[in-house]
Amino acid sequence: MLTSHHDNPQGTPTALLDTAHPTDHDAPAARTAGGGHVLVVGAPGPRLERLTRTLRSTGHDVSHAPPGEVDRRMGQAHPDAVVALDAPGGNGERPEDGLEVIREVRTAPAGRALPLLVVTSAPEPAGVVDMLRHGADDCVSETSDPAELSARIEAKLRRVPVPVEHLPRDPRTGLYSQPHFLDELDRELRRPEAARHGGVLAVVGIAEMATLEARLGPRVRREVAERLAGVVNAVSPAQAESRAWGGPGSFCDRLGRDDEGHLLMLLPGVDEESARRGLEKFAATVAGTRFIVADENVRLTPAIGWLPLTGCTDGNRATDRARDAVQEALRHGDLRPVRYAPWMRGAPHRHRRPPLRALLRPAVSALSPVLALLLGIAVPFALYRQAYQLGWDLGSAMYWVVVAGLVLSALLIVLECLFSLDAAARPERPAAPYPPASAVIAAYLPNEAATIVDTVESFLRLDYPAELEIVLAYNTPHPLPVEDTLREIAARDPRLVLLPVAGSTSKAQNINAAVTRVRGEFVGIFDADHHPAPHAFEHAWHWLSHGHDVVQGHCVIRNGESSRVAELVAVEFEAIYAVSHPGRTRLYGFGVFGGSNGFWRTDLLARTRMHGSMLTEDIDSTLRALGEGARFAVDRTLISRELAPTTLKALWNQRSRWAQGWLQVSLKHLWRGLRSPVFTARQKLGLLVLLGWREVQPWLTLQILPVLLYSAWKAGGVQHLDWAVPVCVLAMLLTVAAGPVQALFAWRLAVPELRARKRWFWSYLLLSTVFYSHFKNMVARQAHLKEALGDRQWRVTPRAAAKAVAGR
Repeated sequence: MLTSHHDNPQGTPTALLDTAHPTDHDAPAARTAGGGHVLVVGAPGPRLERLTRTLRSTGHDVSHAPPGEVDRRMGQAHPDAVVALDAPGGNGERPEDGLEVIREVRTAPAGRALPLLVVTSAPEPAGVVDMLRHGADDCVSETSDPAELSARIEAKLRRVPVPVEHLPRDPRTGLYSQPHFLDELDRELRRPEAARHGGVLAVVGIAEMATLEARLGPRVRREVAERLAGVVNAVSPAQAESRAWGGPGSFCDRLGRDDEGHLLMLLPGVDEESARRGLEKFAATVAGTRFIVADENVRLTPAIGWLPLTGCTDGNRATDRARDAVQEALRHGDLRPVRYAPWMRGAPHRHRRPPLRALLRPAVSALSPVLALLLGIAVPFALYRQAYQLGWDLGSAMYWVVVAGLVLSALLIVLECLFSLDAAARPERPAAPYPPASAVIAAYLPNEAATIVDTVESFLRLDYPAELEIVLAYNTPHPLPVEDTLREIAARDPRLVLLPVAGSTSKAQNINAAVTRVRGEFVGIFDADHHPAPHAFEHAWHWLSHGHDVVQGHCVIRNGESSRVAELVAVEFEAIYAVSHPGRTRLYGFGVFGGSNGFWRTDLLARTRMHGSMLTEDIDSTLRALGEGARFAVDRTLISRELAPTTLKALWNQRSRWAQGWLQVSLKHLWRGLRSPVFTARQKLGLLVLLGWREVQPWLTLQILPVLLYSAWKAGGVQHLDWAVPVCVLAMLLTVAAGPVQALFAWRLAVPELRARKRWFWSYLLLSTVFYSHFKNMVARQAHLKEALGDRQWRVTPRAAAKAVAGR
């Protein structure tokens, strides 16, 4: 019999729930029969307390889960059996309440295979039958003897289970074992391609797997795969955008795991774009979740490799190819699913381009300034002449477009200056206690060996009221002597954590590697030449604790005396960080992350990551985070001092990378942002200016020359032109005045040590009017051509130790 209703001779029930302590004659049995960890599910109250005491008296470890929290408590407790307490009759409880508890236990992935006993008050057999049919392994009346309950639990625990590897699916998680998953995959591949309608195979690896296994043992492979499967199964239909999200409440309907802890995913009937979007959402969800693995709270970085089933004939080969793509995804750590490509087969990097193309691209890139002049001057002039001969005075119309563009550019600069005066002030006090914080310094040591020790020492002098760790995430192609010095500092001060990132080729990969290791609730991101102000982290928390997700500080140049170029950049940074950033934030309703001296909530950074394929990964991450609804603040009083390029060549390379990176971001995010319901109309206007007008303006200003040439040609010579046209004169005066206005505001809002350098600001005013603005426009035009040619080479800015500006 599966149920028992024992009464004593006097008709009084024995004490399963009515006895607070076992009787003396029951004690020996209780001590010998008990064992294992039991999770008791039931509403708090006297019945639950009595049942808990009974189970403990029979030798069981007991934990408790109220209805509605079974899945979470199972993940924390890892019980050997579940004992559910159904609702008693009367008091308004519905008879279905016991069935709801059973459904909740069996719906949880960890509860599918656990022994489940229900302590029931149902006197009639029909209620017990319903519970058994709905997933209970056994039912015990609350009038039963405690020893009987213990014996029934022990009987379930002593069952010899069928090995999971011999089952088509793991009953705890619903995961196929690797052989059975491959059988499912081969069955799908044997279907005619016309009947398959696409389909995708994906393999998910975890960047932290080796570290977790070394610390916690091989069982983490299974547990990690189970946690990933739990994320898949928890995805709600409301999150689905396409068929990539499978059946009700599920991302895909066939999941498996291999011996290395990879999650295997089969998405039949899904097109490639839908699969990519679905896998991106899955990766972001995993990265933004903290998991309990082997009783530790950890953050996981999924690395997803995938390939379409079209053209695949062998399941083993297809899975191996997806694993190759996983290795490429692990190199970047940026959460983006990687589609398999043939070059990944046994090669860590892409094959070289065809020799002819490889020779032509540098040559064409070197000629890009000449090409820019041809495209920006010669071609428009020829077009205006040809249009005029056909009866259309296109050149005259373009004249008014250019004038309007110059006036608009000048007005935008003036507006930013005016709005910067009333930028939002930092909250005086935090809205919550100071939490643990982390600083991440991203470094390429061969370039920054001369400055990194000074930088690390400056971070160790920071003043923060709570725990602060400093993570130096660096890459180097070969060991360097400075690493020994850094290890000595780390041994002396445990706040410094050295994190060499093997295989990294970019700042983005270093940050991505660090974000899962940090302990802080928020993270400050810095380059290897930055020296933050002592209270930087304390002041950053004032913003973050009041509801902001990211706060960008003020980057100040500390080597302005090194050269005229560094002096120029020192003033320009004041124009950017003290004027433009705060002004734009107030004008358009959002700020941007400028790559360094930015503070992120750790959970947001973990979901967003940095994309190393973008030359300005900071702006790309800004737009992706803003698209999620994140709030960005800019604080010009949140100061960090850094080094500027000291030569014109270094400045050209740096600004060329910035300009090309902004173009990449514009091409990727402008249209998407304008269509997004997340952005307000005011923010969309800001996106249009920041990402659209920014790219058009360098070419539009160049149209002055072909328009003048066309006007001279049409008038019969330069001497016949009327240079005193009022509109043209006013537009020129307004355009020329915008530079001095910006320089004046930059001086007014600059940090004290730079305000004392008035000569620097006068030099900047003169140079920006006659040279520097044209220099930046030329850089932008060349960057556009480089992007069109596919030349995306990263040229690092040389770093050298420098004396700080006097008065710092």
